[in-house]
Amino acid sequence: MARREPRSRDRMVITPEGVTLPIVLAAHGARAAALLLDLAMIGAAIIVTTLTLIWIAGGVAVAESDLQGGTAKSHALQAIVVLWIVAMFLFRNAWFLFFELGPRGATPGKRIAGIRIAARGTERLTTEAVIARNIVRDIELFMPVVFIGGAFAAGSDADLAGWAGAIWFAIFMLFPFFNRDALRCGDVIAGTWVIEAPRRKLGHALSVSAPVAAAEQAFTFTPEELAVYGEYELQTLERVLRDGRGPALDDVADAISRKIGRPYPYRAERVFLESYYLQLRARLEQGLRLGRRKADKHAA
Repeated sequence: MARREPRSRDRMVITPEGVTLPIVLAAHGARAAALLLDLAMIGAAIIVTTLTLIWIAGGVAVAESDLQGGTAKSHALQAIVVLWIVAMFLFRNAWFLFFELGPRGATPGKRIAGIRIAARGTERLTTEAVIARNIVRDIELFMPVVFIGGAFAAGSDADLAGWAGAIWFAIFMLFPFFNRDALRCGDVIAGTWVIEAPRRKLGHALSVSAPVAAAEQAFTFTPEELAVYGEYELQTLERVLRDGRGPALDDVADAISRKIGRPYPYRAERVFLESYYLQLRARLEQGLRLGRRKADKHAA
């Protein structure tokens, strides 16, 4: 079999357990497509919300006109305006925060494009990092767009402001092209990067394949051994099994073996890992059905 040549977007990261794992940085096109998809969804949500509130405001106006309650009508319309302002703020700011703080670390646009955000260091992605990278997005994207829009609205007297906004926008948009890891300014400040998300089909493939069925019988782990890890470690193990590289399999198998105190036979690391993966996943899924979730090894 031909040796797989490394791509310019291939990277290696070291987990807190000291295991080296391969990742692939997201392509510029995928990131741009994800952002456009998210902005389109946000725009559609804003339009639907605005039309709904206008319809509600019209109903309030008609109802209050019938009752001749001018003051009540004014207060109701003011409340609707406040709701609209709050909704616009949430769509612009909370959209990215809400989805990127989720277990997949990706907005709907990123999920469609097959990418996600991740921490560049050895730790998990933190809430502070997600907040930081999204606050910077205002400076990178929304503020220069407002600058340019305001300049167009003001006419020819604001040409200088328009050009300043355009240059500002171009600098931040081109920033990922001038660093090795394709980081935007928000990524640099937050300590994050955007990587290709693993395809979540391994579980089905493993559970129906004959070698893995045999592997499942080769090792049986106790509840105490399975209780060591959570969802985050399961996802990491899934990525290692999918990639299938020998050194990574060895490192992860050794790390799990030391952690749970269970040795495995020589050259049986993949069988050992597939067995552990299947049984850990079954345990975590059973816990979810019972209302118990273990996010990672640090969770109770």
